[in-house]
Amino acid sequence: MPADHVEWIRREGRIVIVGASLAGLRAAETLRAEGFTGELTLIGDEPYEPYDRPPLSKAVLLGMASPRHTELPHRREIDAKWRLGVPASGLDLSAKRVRLADGDEVEYDRLLIATGVRARRWPNEAEARLDGIFLLRTRDDAARLLQKLQAGPRRVFIIGAGFAGCEVASACREMGLQVTMAERAGAPLVGALGGVIGAVAADLQTENGVDLRTRVTVTALEGDTSGRVRAVHLSDESVVEADVVVVSLGSLRNTEWLTGSGLGAGPRGIACDAGCRAFDFRGIVTDDVFVAGDVARSPHALFGYQFLSLEHWGNAVAQAETAAHNMICPGADRRPHLWTPAFWSSQFRVNIKSVGVPPMGDQIMITQGSLAERRFVGVYGYQGRMIAAVSFDNNRWLEFYRRQIERGAPFPVEFPTMDRRPEGRQPVLADFPDPSLPTHGPTVTLSGYSPADQQLVFTPARH
Repeated sequence: MPADHVEWIRREGRIVIVGASLAGLRAAETLRAEGFTGELTLIGDEPYEPYDRPPLSKAVLLGMASPRHTELPHRREIDAKWRLGVPASGLDLSAKRVRLADGDEVEYDRLLIATGVRARRWPNEAEARLDGIFLLRTRDDAARLLQKLQAGPRRVFIIGAGFAGCEVASACREMGLQVTMAERAGAPLVGALGGVIGAVAADLQTENGVDLRTRVTVTALEGDTSGRVRAVHLSDESVVEADVVVVSLGSLRNTEWLTGSGLGAGPRGIACDAGCRAFDFRGIVTDDVFVAGDVARSPHALFGYQFLSLEHWGNAVAQAETAAHNMICPGADRRPHLWTPAFWSSQFRVNIKSVGVPPMGDQIMITQGSLAERRFVGVYGYQGRMIAAVSFDNNRWLEFYRRQIERGAPFPVEFPTMDRRPEGRQPVLADFPDPSLPTHGPTVTLSGYSPADQQLVFTPARH
């Protein structure tokens, strides 16, 4: 693209950001910081300015923060038009227009799509409408669930033992509530961290009083005559009475509004190149549509250039900043998005952190600490190289392992600094579930190599 056109966009162009959450806000700030003086519009489906989501399942449910006071701080003035509470409903690539649900249209010269993900609903619509059935994704979700929990329900039932489900269980137990959690796999967190770590997570839940049911699915949610949930039916024919049910079945990427647009968008996300430029459905890169955050699906050099979809706070920030930079600079000055995935969770006062892509690993070895003490570091390996690491209350090692992952260090691990106690100093199978089966809560999704692949179809099984 000619340098004079890029300069015109920097001075007078119209940039539209669809998605007024973390990635959208950080992109807007970066655009202004790097000299964009044109017209900036942010479109968001919620009526609120960007707010922080991680506290919703942690501090908010524990009463340590109000859901109304989770707004993200603005790092600088962005001088933007806000179109809040009206979702985008379509995209006309040739006319460069975003259609809104209220019938309005917004024209752009550059577009950033940062529409993120939403919580997966309970598939039975009649059961999903029962009073007492909750999702936890938005600020409003957290406020409604907190109010219900503070009212003192007899039992909370959580469907799905991914990170969000486990965090809700932790908060409920800290409030003194009775909790049952059902997971179709053999342990919590297996989709994200594998069975070896899942066994540790299972012990953490049960020792803190959670009634954990594994290798079962929920077959029905039963309501009473007034439309309130009263019981949960399981595949082992057991029935658990509960007056609050939290559905924690993972997330769906917000791409439906792009159907028919011509972009390479589908259930796996919106495909983009390493510079955050979106691909069209033919696999041809666009030059005026960019993608960032949870909805993006981009190749990563550290992981065999597979397309990764990352549901990480830090990734949303880093990718948004890269996309914003690339939107307003000449091609020669563009830079790739190479952020190393990282994630954290807090459950029952245990701090869990990971770096890299654990689900890509086929083996794990415990390099520091002890599984039995729940204070350790586990390192994942794949094809002779280090691919990820996870820590339980031992995160001082993670920065070291992040650098090792980025340089492609060999696996099994052999460092003179490695703790030599006898437990787990040999690699064992990481024990991830069959990737063809849906699991709850993986925060990294490996989605193949083709930017135009839209063939994935998710059919909800009974849970």
